[in-house]
Amino acid sequence: MVITLIDRPSMESSEFQFGLVKDRRPDGLGELRVLPDELVCAILGYLSPLDVGRLACVSSVMYILCNEEPLWKSLYLSNVKGQLQYKGSWKITALHQLNLLIEFEAPCRKPLHFGGFNSLFLYRRLYRCYTALEGFSFDNGNVERKNSLSLEEFQHEYNGKKPILLDGLADTWPAKTKWTIDQLMLNYGDTPFKISQSSSRKITMKFKDYVSYMKVQHDEDPLYIFDDKFGEVAPGLLKDYSIPYLFQEDFFDILETDQRPPFRWLIIGPERSGASWHVDPALTSAWNTLLSGRKRWAMYPPGRVPLGVTVHVNEEDGDVNIETPTSLQWWLDFYPLLSEEDKPIECTQLPGETIFVPSGWWHCVLNLETTVAVTQNFVDSKNFEFVCLDMAPGYRHKGVCRAGLLALDPQDSFEDLNDNEYCDKDTFGHSELVRKKKRLRISKQEDFHSWTTHEFSYDISFLSMFLDKERDHYNSLWSSGNCIGQREMREWLFKLWVGKPGIRDIIWKGACIALNAGKWTQCLAEICAFHNIPSPLEDERLPVGTGSNPVYLMSDSVIKIYVEGGLEATIHGLGTELQFYSLLCDTDTPLKDYIPEVLASGILYLENGLYNIVPWDGKGVPDVIARCNLTPEVPSGDNFPFGIWSKKQFDCKKAGMSIHESLSSARTASIWPYMITKRCKGKIFAQLRDALPRENVLNLAFFLGEQLRNLHLLPYPSMTTSTFSDIKQEMNLASTNRLVESDSHQMCMPAEWEFFIKTLIRRKKDVLSRLTKWGDPIPSTLLEKIDQYLPDDYTKLLYFYEDANGVSKVWKRCSWVHSDIMDDNILMEQQSNVQLIDNGSMAIDNGFEGILWRPSHLIDFSDLSIGDPIYDLIPIHLDVFRGDPSLLTKFLESYKLPLVRRKSHFQSAGNSDDKFGRLSYHAMCYCILHEENILGAIFSLWKDLRNAKSWEEVEKTVWGQLNSYKGFY
Repeated sequence: MVITLIDRPSMESSEFQFGLVKDRRPDGLGELRVLPDELVCAILGYLSPLDVGRLACVSSVMYILCNEEPLWKSLYLSNVKGQLQYKGSWKITALHQLNLLIEFEAPCRKPLHFGGFNSLFLYRRLYRCYTALEGFSFDNGNVERKNSLSLEEFQHEYNGKKPILLDGLADTWPAKTKWTIDQLMLNYGDTPFKISQSSSRKITMKFKDYVSYMKVQHDEDPLYIFDDKFGEVAPGLLKDYSIPYLFQEDFFDILETDQRPPFRWLIIGPERSGASWHVDPALTSAWNTLLSGRKRWAMYPPGRVPLGVTVHVNEEDGDVNIETPTSLQWWLDFYPLLSEEDKPIECTQLPGETIFVPSGWWHCVLNLETTVAVTQNFVDSKNFEFVCLDMAPGYRHKGVCRAGLLALDPQDSFEDLNDNEYCDKDTFGHSELVRKKKRLRISKQEDFHSWTTHEFSYDISFLSMFLDKERDHYNSLWSSGNCIGQREMREWLFKLWVGKPGIRDIIWKGACIALNAGKWTQCLAEICAFHNIPSPLEDERLPVGTGSNPVYLMSDSVIKIYVEGGLEATIHGLGTELQFYSLLCDTDTPLKDYIPEVLASGILYLENGLYNIVPWDGKGVPDVIARCNLTPEVPSGDNFPFGIWSKKQFDCKKAGMSIHESLSSARTASIWPYMITKRCKGKIFAQLRDALPRENVLNLAFFLGEQLRNLHLLPYPSMTTSTFSDIKQEMNLASTNRLVESDSHQMCMPAEWEFFIKTLIRRKKDVLSRLTKWGDPIPSTLLEKIDQYLPDDYTKLLYFYEDANGVSKVWKRCSWVHSDIMDDNILMEQQSNVQLIDNGSMAIDNGFEGILWRPSHLIDFSDLSIGDPIYDLIPIHLDVFRGDPSLLTKFLESYKLPLVRRKSHFQSAGNSDDKFGRLSYHAMCYCILHEENILGAIFSLWKDLRNAKSWEEVEKTVWGQLNSYKGFY
């Protein structure tokens, strides 16, 4: 990098002698001169550090812009590796990371200076970086302060209504004296804490390095310790404080700490740091106790968007994104523009004080000096329904909760709400709020729910009106911004229902909002009445927690209502499952002893306001389905029109759909297939795994190997030549993506592999966008290498060989694939000398040696497919075994089947170094192309792989032992 400036004048020139300095901007920026400095700086942030260094050589103006510290801070944080160590400036810190400092140290020491360039944008940013905040205190705040408060008064006057500052709640905490910077340095100097910053990467700094940074930095928005895992990295800190008595009700406490969403944070930051405008995640409430320093708070009630803030809500998954200036910039640039009546509710928080922020309230925090604080978010009886509302499918209600009626299209009216019309806009900003005259403001500061317009109300009944009734929890995309996963949310509600029977009224209301539980309970009642099954008991009203469809555990039976994916997906799911059970009954296989008995099945539908049921055993096409113009994808010769081959083609077609198309196909008529199976005794493995002895888990791995062998050996329905010809013509496989190559020999691919390969090809088309959307923890560096890693020709995964006639055939064995053997689809049976006590935990006779729990059944075959048996290893190894190699070894020991027919495939597939000769490569490709977020599970289990340099490194770590599996031969 050679610094050569094409327009740098001599400092001795006559221009400088007489003070006549020419404006450098037009010549220095060339065609870019039409762009404002703010936009030019934003564009520079997309370049690499080396490219920015090169661009600095173009002109004096580019030199100035490319040497701005905020730019180098952004460049460094977007590429930071390992723990952060600040080197006195962000440019030097970034060069250290690139190992370039020695080479370019001299130019960095002597920055060049130029006249003739003025930028109001750069000046304002520089001013903010050096602003002192001694005079920013707001002593006459309008947040009510109290020294003591009863729980009854808090619930009646403040909880869910307005903020309050409380003194004395931390008087007895050891943290009051121990949480000073010096004491924390002494006790936790080498402890790494998470840093909050606008970066997709999770950044940590040792506390001693962070303190050093605080002392010398001049950032507008300084790095801020905001660590939700401080209790894990520094457990002693948890002993220094306790949850105040006012906030001890928390519905998330029914989950184990590692299962619940982030809820507590250690917060440490210097002057000018803080939290920009936001609403707390999932509309939870929060308390924040300050141990040292001072914080300035600004707050607005729900639905009132602050000036300068824009709310975006994604129409597909309801993901909320907020554009906001930094805290300091807002107070300097926007706050002075507000009239008195438009100013926020404000206060200065002092050491020892605790502030309460109710659900849905906008708030912004600015640290006036170095501060240390602890905060926790919680779900209680006051905000539980709002939390459930925020996790309900759709987007419009999320916009209204945050932006008020601004979230609605101008043409919307309350009369339209029942019509479920979509809002055309997904961006809500303050300026639009003023223009549309839908501005929400507080008429009296002591009455936080009195508005100039009576239309908006932060009331659950009002906000629920904006739910999209066409979207269902089981059929909708789950927002990546939700504080908890979709499956985990269902499990949380079920645990609340079972574990907190005293508050079932409110739990039921929340479940009806989030899951539409009332609708599914009505369906359950209709099914029970039709089949003379006793009505569900109180304990049975809520679906069990983990499945992808509503599943109810009755006293002697299990009722599953097929919902996920819409009518076409569900009818294929049940049709294939019934076909499989029919085949199972006609086959002499031990597997049938480990699958629950099917008692009944049918189709429930709503017509003219009345529920009707048609029994269906999977054979023929019921009239209610025929009237929907839903015909089988593939003609069937065994009377199962929606069986496996029709399902395979449907799955293949679905693999090429966009997200929008998938959502549209899922919205169908009120028709729900269902199945009733015999209820088996025991508990699912997910409930027991953490308490089981190692011997029990090894026994489970051996059992799974045996049953997967039995499954993979089962014959699957044949496909007629005419049927296959029709499919091949429709799918046009011979000319698509090199699926069938024309070379010196004729390739003869079985029909089942045609489906399999075509589906992989279709999934590859949008793999990058899908994985990018899933985001963290998938490393962006690996996403860039996906196309290079995945095969160009997927037929090579099948191992073709030539027979005596020179015809190509497949070495790889095709089989039934369960696709979803996870910890919630394995039933465990209790053995002797073990009893379950009332709370469901195990009371074990310590004198008993041997197996305490043994696997008894595999359940939920609705995701059945036909393809590569390696597919079944993915959920087993990652979910059931959690990546434990000894369990995978035990599984393979009993599985025994070769994953390809014999070793001789190497003679045609290439030498042993060829990637197609590694079963680990096959498994890794399937993980990447999987319709579920398998990579998220991998990088959560093997956190070190987030720094992997290549997919081969990930492959070897996760699946390497498959390459030594002797069944391979």
